[in-house]
Amino acid sequence: MTDTAANSRDFEGLQIPVPGTYLLDSAHKRVGFVARHLMVSKVRGEFAEATATVTIAEDPLQSAVTAEIQTASVHTGQKDRDNHLRTGDFFEAEKYPTMVYRSTGIKSHSEAEFVLDGELTIKDVTKPVELLVEFEGVGRSPYGFDVFGFSATAEIDREEWGLTYNMALESGGVMIGKKVKIEIEGEAIRQA
Repeated sequence: MTDTAANSRDFEGLQIPVPGTYLLDSAHKRVGFVARHLMVSKVRGEFAEATATVTIAEDPLQSAVTAEIQTASVHTGQKDRDNHLRTGDFFEAEKYPTMVYRSTGIKSHSEAEFVLDGELTIKDVTKPVELLVEFEGVGRSPYGFDVFGFSATAEIDREEWGLTYNMALESGGVMIGKKVKIEIEGEAIRQA
């Protein structure tokens, strides 16, 4: 059993990280999304390049996160679709190389679930996004790094950010659903 006495503390019966700055571990993260396709199935994708800084405050409810995602790193497993997602029809990756999420506060919490209010910027549009974060635990890696794990989800309407490309289907409906589910899994490593 890992001795976590120096890297965790009690918060309402939950062992959480001690205050400090934590960076997303690039080797242990997934920043993904799910969108409806042809009204009958789902397409999953992810962004291979993403960074995040989590500041755990003395008062845990004052903690904050900032994340930056490289739009050109989008990957869905299909090269033509990925290239299309990088164009002006979607992310316009050359002009807008990053998407940014900044938390603005913790709205509520219950046991290991926290609801973060925040703002997501895609292209030049910034809109509020509520992120449901599940704290997965705190520990120490075999290399002596203090880490904690988390998962997060949100659902957005992509058209609110100007991602309006679509095609009508002969059978009714559209090629791509408006709602996109965001799915994030990760570990963060204590820096200071």
